[in-house]
Amino acid sequence: MTSFFQSLGMSYEGAWFTATIAGILLIAFPLMLAVALIIYGERKLWAAFALRRGPNVVGPFGILQSFADGLKVFLQETIIPSASNRGLFLIAPIITFTVALMAWAVIPFGDGVVLADINVGLLYILAISSLGVYGVVISGWASNSKYPFYSAMRAAAQMISYEVSIGFILICVVLWAGTFNMGGIIAGQKGHVLGFINAYALNPLLFPIAVMFLISAMAETARAPFDLTEAESELVAGYQTEYSSMAFALFWLGEYANVLLMCALNAILFWGGWLPPVDWAPLYMVPGIIWFFAKILVMFFIFAWVKATVPRYRYDQLMRLGWKIFLPISLFWMFLVSGYLMLTRYDCKDSERMYISQVTDVEKGKTYTAEKPANRWDGICRSELNVAGKASK
Repeated sequence: MTSFFQSLGMSYEGAWFTATIAGILLIAFPLMLAVALIIYGERKLWAAFALRRGPNVVGPFGILQSFADGLKVFLQETIIPSASNRGLFLIAPIITFTVALMAWAVIPFGDGVVLADINVGLLYILAISSLGVYGVVISGWASNSKYPFYSAMRAAAQMISYEVSIGFILICVVLWAGTFNMGGIIAGQKGHVLGFINAYALNPLLFPIAVMFLISAMAETARAPFDLTEAESELVAGYQTEYSSMAFALFWLGEYANVLLMCALNAILFWGGWLPPVDWAPLYMVPGIIWFFAKILVMFFIFAWVKATVPRYRYDQLMRLGWKIFLPISLFWMFLVSGYLMLTRYDCKDSERMYISQVTDVEKGKTYTAEKPANRWDGICRSELNVAGKASK
């Protein structure tokens, strides 16, 4: 995109800046439109589960209902409690919404279709998602009301609890893929299972952590059955109790943007991202972004399905699941995956093993010797030399 703007006569600096802004807008505007559409879709799904009609009045099939709700909150008066901390009260929803958008900067929508293709994309996602709790905590404290404050304390404990498990789960994926780059993780899933299935989730060793990540993602975004931060029957509406108008709408948009982000991460980390489900040439004729959006919609259907059918946890059950079940299992699974990779990743057939006297790493200028190979670890696999492309005999 930068080269395109340069062709219009701009300097490199101006073209890069314009291209970056254009890329941000190309992500932010469709994302906000997608939030409106998935809210409509989610309400239709809940209605179907409860044998009701759902939105069906505003626009054809009720499709404009979300836009009507958005217009309603936009026209409402913004009420700020007199005893609240005015500055923090107003900045809290902005933090929530902004952080939710920032995480999408490293999400690859297709091969090379990403705003920032950085090598530590997964670490960036983990860092940004950790910041989301600040908007909730600040809003609860700044409202100067006991129910929002209780909700803020619950949110802090809940998000921290499940981020620990998510961290260990992500380590398992990084170990298997060998990279923190989001595109590299997707590329590593091509033909991963049985030589033709593009998914880590169907690997028997990774399937349990794929399930744990899905459940932890629901807890991280405070979705049912883990919506203890709102808990209408206990806390009225939790940290949002004192908010109205556009401040409430920003929380609303941020919450669903985070849900979509977790659906996207599920698709990227375990279901092949933009890759088709099966490594079959005709399926690659469908643009990768279509496969990616289809997988996001499937994940979102699961989120909506769980919210419509599973009752809310008690808070002690929520904490027990995070600390006594998910944390030990994810920690054990990290050792299991790393041990399995240590035993198998660098092994190869005896026919391919090269017992050479000297291998020189051209890039680092180091020399490794193995004059009398005594065991299987002294040989070097021919495929390692071919893949690396950096060593010469």
